[in-house]
Amino acid sequence: MLYRLLRPFLFMIDPEQAHKLSLRGLDLLENLGLLKWLMPKPVRAPVTVMGIEFPNAVGLAAGMDKNGDHIMALSRFGFGHIEIGTVTPRPQPGNPKPRMFRLPAAEGIINRMGFNNDGVDKLVQNVRNSGYRGVLGINIGKNFDTPIEQAVNDYLICLDKVYPLASYVAVNISSPNTKNLRQLQESEELEKLLSALKSRQTELAREHDRYVPLALKIAPDLDPVQIRDIAERVIRHHFDAVIATNTTISRAGVEHLPHGGEMGGLSGAPVCARATSVIRELAGILHGSGIPVIGVGGILDGEGAVEKTLAGAQLVQVYSGLVYRGPDLVRDCAAALQQQRANHI
Repeated sequence: MLYRLLRPFLFMIDPEQAHKLSLRGLDLLENLGLLKWLMPKPVRAPVTVMGIEFPNAVGLAAGMDKNGDHIMALSRFGFGHIEIGTVTPRPQPGNPKPRMFRLPAAEGIINRMGFNNDGVDKLVQNVRNSGYRGVLGINIGKNFDTPIEQAVNDYLICLDKVYPLASYVAVNISSPNTKNLRQLQESEELEKLLSALKSRQTELAREHDRYVPLALKIAPDLDPVQIRDIAERVIRHHFDAVIATNTTISRAGVEHLPHGGEMGGLSGAPVCARATSVIRELAGILHGSGIPVIGVGGILDGEGAVEKTLAGAQLVQVYSGLVYRGPDLVRDCAAALQQQRANHI
């Protein structure tokens, strides 16, 4: 209810500035001890995925809190897990501004942020200082100026540093806003990356006496042959999950809208159907492997969350939906998934 009153004012501000203002406001309320009283009561509906018990099946997608600056405030939304990042080995400013655009008529967002973040060391410090004890995913990527043939090294640097603090680590090879990054979804590069990451995961598990799952985040702009190739490699290398999907480079249905032709990744309602289609195809191939799918893309209500799980997702994540619907979206989705489970027991 409160967000519905605030949204018109936030939508009068540049999207990136509104994003920062909102997070600072949440931090202020959290520090004053008020935020927990203003947020909906969390839905308790435990689900075990990747060997982790999640308080409910609804998580925060990466991108909202790139540096882990706002973990405690965001935890008040009632998420079953929070994913922070994408983080890179070295700090980088990202792409020139403006780089985020709302498409209200389509309930979509286009961004070309470009992995702007303060670097993995700063994120690690923030996580250590946060005091957060919930399920935490940390999303890792490569610096923009790291050649694609050396990208593996960037992912390994990040994995080494976040491993002791993460509940799971998400490997982002699907952002459209870092030059050539999506080449890592292609056969030869993907094979090299998955092999190196699994080998390092085995070493780190021994070193820390703790197994931290790895999840691969893929794009919605993949054809059936590419989806099958990725799924088969994920199975072969015993990855722990696939996050489907990231933003799309397609502009189908929005090209006529103000800002509809901006460069970047499109999220929100316009990517919903395509993300669900990828989830369905991916889950069909992964069926029987024990590798779960985490569904992301265009979830704007409880019905949208249920749709993703009916397509084969075991967890869901939201981000753009929060911009249009506010914190109540988390409870709506978690309650709908809880009801769906109850109806099928």
